[in-house]
Amino acid sequence: MVDEQQFRRDADRSLEQLKQSLIDAEEEGGFEVEENSGVLNVVFESPRAKFVFTPNTPVRQIWISALTTSFKLDWIDGGFVLAKTGEVLTALAARLVREQTGNQAFSL
Repeated sequence: MVDEQQFRRDADRSLEQLKQSLIDAEEEGGFEVEENSGVLNVVFESPRAKFVFTPNTPVRQIWISALTTSFKLDWIDGGFVLAKTGEVLTALAARLVREQTGNQAFSL
């Protein structure tokens, strides 16, 4: 397990990259990106929903709350990955947006 400082650097960098990708796609995706104290929120107007991306330092994971489900990503081979599916953070976020909006062409 990585130490706390390294986890924070990796999580901050990964979430910042995701935030920039999401901001670039706001208009196409039909959502708004907000950040507050290291927590990234993606807010949808129609249908109303909010996705929450949070670093969880004690367990060294990034947690995503979206579509009434909690996704817990571990640091694997240089990136945060959902072990169950093998999806990296950005690919998972794009899939969740597609499921929320029904826009199958959406990508990050």
